[in-house]
Amino acid sequence: MSLAIYVRVSTQRQAHAQTIEQQLDRLQSHVRNQGWKLSAAHIFRDDGYSGASLNRPGLDRLRDAVRTAEVDRVLITDPDRLARNYVHQMVLLEELERWGCQVVFLDRPMSQDPHDHLLLQIRGRWRNTNGP
Repeated sequence: MSLAIYVRVSTQRQAHAQTIEQQLDRLQSHVRNQGWKLSAAHIFRDDGYSGASLNRPGLDRLRDAVRTAEVDRVLITDPDRLARNYVHQMVLLEELERWGCQVVFLDRPMSQDPHDHLLLQIRGRWRNTNGP
């Protein structure tokens, strides 16, 4: 298994509420607790980039690493760190999985159960109408 982590904050308010370093600490702690190995080259981050856009340098590098089979599992704190709206989340999840990469959300573990996908859709929809 070749593991990567992805972290993102988009605004100053978010940067104060949950910093990139807090996300990194939580994810790296989880990696250690699982006994997994993580290369520094497989830490992908986007400071100050909105999750409403798919055009982010860290995300682009992650997608390239998955496409070239450099990474086969990505750990992210929450689906909204990947993308703010459900459609973008699904596009990214389908793309990553199509290239053989498993996406693991620390705060919202998901299975292939349709109920998990429905919950993700509801949360994504709520985010689109109620906040950044």
